[in-house]
Amino acid sequence: MAEELALYEVDGGVAVITMNRPDKRNALSTALKQALIERFRAAEADKEIAVVVLRGNGKTFCAGADISPDPTREERKGDGLKTFAHHLRTLDFHCVPWSLDKPVIASVQGHAMGAGCELAMMCDLTIAADTAVFGEPEIRFASVGSALIMPWIVGHKRARELLYTGDTISAARAEQIGMINKVVPEADLAAATMKYARRLALIGPEALGCCKLAVNRGIEAAGFRNALNAAVGMVGLLHVSKIESDQRFYDKVAAEGPAAAFRWRNAQFVE
Repeated sequence: MAEELALYEVDGGVAVITMNRPDKRNALSTALKQALIERFRAAEADKEIAVVVLRGNGKTFCAGADISPDPTREERKGDGLKTFAHHLRTLDFHCVPWSLDKPVIASVQGHAMGAGCELAMMCDLTIAADTAVFGEPEIRFASVGSALIMPWIVGHKRARELLYTGDTISAARAEQIGMINKVVPEADLAAATMKYARRLALIGPEALGCCKLAVNRGIEAAGFRNALNAAVGMVGLLHVSKIESDQRFYDKVAAEGPAAAFRWRNAQFVE
């Protein structure tokens, strides 16, 4: 029997959802995204659950989108409407933790890269190991994430720096700029996350839900949703454009695998 892509456990009033592709560094495949959506829905439907924890199995929280060779990518290649629809679906996925009635805590170890970084930022709170690394390197291979949430979390200046360069930052720096809430020793991450989640679960779920909705509505009134939807159009346009660095990167992916392709591209940015 195949391993479940997303695990689900209940600890009192806390639901723990675990991305379970450790061999792929929990890269977000279509199947994993669908499994996560189902787990989030299960937590939402359970009246005994007050708080949700999202974590990744293995050494990495989430390496980002799964960029392994994919027939569906070839099917939409050069087709603006199909590409736009794909990125809208991706944005809808990232908005699931945001839209949940219950607070979601991201518990991050290892790398939270690209779509994994976006997913962590879409959670209400983020606790990270002191060895964790955050970043959105997509621009280095002529791509941009579908959910451009970073400017809303860390401000325009810092977001531009990280999004324009594709540089990564430490957990300490991520906490300093407001990307995450708390940094703990790597060995203490699981226990510290659950301690925090259980403490939060002591609050009445109705009060937590109302508070989250009030905060979200304020941010959305300021244009959050409209900004994300507007940005997706530009992301789709980029993905149907012919860009040399993009093609060379994916040629490397096909020939040598994603890890080798990332090493090849990142090596060009070493000072």
